[in-house]
Amino acid sequence: MTSDDLRPRFLALLREHHKIVLKVASVYARGRQDRSDLAQEIAIQLWRSFPRYDPERRFSTWMYRVALNVGISFARRERVRDGRIEPRAEPPDLADDAGEPDERLARLHAVIAGLAELDRALILLYLEERPHSEIAAILGISETNVATKLGRLKQRLRGQIAATATET
Repeated sequence: MTSDDLRPRFLALLREHHKIVLKVASVYARGRQDRSDLAQEIAIQLWRSFPRYDPERRFSTWMYRVALNVGISFARRERVRDGRIEPRAEPPDLADDAGEPDERLARLHAVIAGLAELDRALILLYLEERPHSEIAAILGISETNVATKLGRLKQRLRGQIAATATET
């Protein structure tokens, strides 16, 4: 198949699942411009990888895997460029159509922003209510490892969120 044959199918799938790109970009990039740049970088990598996509598998699983790999690489490049690990400068845009974000949700996002790249991917997929089998497929780890890591991560997050609640 040529690029011209793949393009309409790819664009339709990208439109259908575009929120995955936006979510990953919001987790791994600081600032509106960085999020936009990362979203474009993810879309470009998805297009480059699309000829290798196996239609027998769920597109969203494949898309998450590619998007998270690009997001993690982006975050690592930024960390090396900055010479330090630093939480995002501005919180993600949490307001939805209903209005202002919940204070607890803002604390959760602040704590997630401070996690290591792979832990952010894990918690993002968990919050998306992806099954352990799909998380395992996306991250390339076993389901048992997903369950173990998630249990430890949730416990750590509860402690960190409780600590930030007492600080305010």
